[in-house]
Amino acid sequence: MTVHSRRATPALTALAEADPTLAALALWCDHRDGAATATAGAVITYGPEFEALAPHEQIGLAAHHILHVALRHSARLADLQERHGGALRADLYNLAADALINQALLAADYALPRPAVTLTGLLRDGLGQPDASLADWDVERLYFALLPRSGDGDGDDKAADYARAQGFAPDLDAADGKGASDDPNGDAARWQQHLARAIAAGQAAGRGIGAGLRHLADFPDPQTPWPLILRRALAQATMPQRTPTPQRPARAWIAGLAQAQATGTPTPAFQPGMRPLTEIPRICIGLDASGSIDDGRLALFWAEVTGIARRMRVDLHVAVFDDGIRHIARIAPGDPRPRMPDLPQGGGTDFAPVIRHAVAMQASALVMLTDLDGHFGPAPRVPVIWAVPDAHGLTAPFGRLIDLSR
Repeated sequence: MTVHSRRATPALTALAEADPTLAALALWCDHRDGAATATAGAVITYGPEFEALAPHEQIGLAAHHILHVALRHSARLADLQERHGGALRADLYNLAADALINQALLAADYALPRPAVTLTGLLRDGLGQPDASLADWDVERLYFALLPRSGDGDGDDKAADYARAQGFAPDLDAADGKGASDDPNGDAARWQQHLARAIAAGQAAGRGIGAGLRHLADFPDPQTPWPLILRRALAQATMPQRTPTPQRPARAWIAGLAQAQATGTPTPAFQPGMRPLTEIPRICIGLDASGSIDDGRLALFWAEVTGIARRMRVDLHVAVFDDGIRHIARIAPGDPRPRMPDLPQGGGTDFAPVIRHAVAMQASALVMLTDLDGHFGPAPRVPVIWAVPDAHGLTAPFGRLIDLSR
């Protein structure tokens, strides 16, 4: 039997009196005492350092972790880990999540242990951008924006520099992020309902964080994740094409022949059967290695390539390009760990050579892993899927646009 946290009881009791929204959300969380203060799925553990804080800071920190649970940050982190594997910067994702939550809490006059990371500080020191509203950012979009633009390590990682200056320590664990549901969309829908009811309770009471949360862009909206969208699009594009074959009669002809023999009527004209035009469909993947793509995004792009290779039994041809094709690698069906080739970087971006290559190889579909900054050329007959790290505000002249941050 799970024992409710003794350390958090005073803070949660005070929170219930002060903020109906967070009090309602706290009921859906599992509060336990543990070795350190952290969130994993719907479980919040409170360590000895929590008990040492001042009462007002305990309330703010408990509210911080309740919002981690309500916004499904552990589950969303687990989804990214499944897609990107070792390329994922879990610390950077945690930093983005903390910054969004802390900004909302400070705006609602909660106290937090100082110093604390905020969205304002992270945008200013990590991205060199002016202040922005919480309505403009969700955690995935902020994470992809914070990825360092070079491969020189933390020395050029401004977000990590800001985090160190603020004493940031990760407090989010994706180990149990899938949590209570095997249906991520169903879990997101439940938490969306919990949030809606909790915010309504706060607004009716006229106090607490409820009014501020209404404008938060980081709500756990139920949506079809982009890997599923990609699989559906590729499955539709790679449906085996069929062609007549004289080596196999059609089933209708076999039935007609049997009927003719049984009734003594004339034998029907032969009808050939059909066979797949190709046993394994071919997919061309264009991997943008131009000067606008940094090492971090190249690693994420390759993680998406390996994900496609793992999930779909297709013949993959990866074309590394900038203003021309620089390298072509083939990944055989069933290869669980394709090796990342040496990727030259630099130059401009021209999608036309990759499109011509996909047409020439009669690819069933073309997937472009890119930032969408380049020359497009004419639209081809082959289906094109543009997979972009952050598609916010972007459009493609043809094909289908998929946001990798979703």
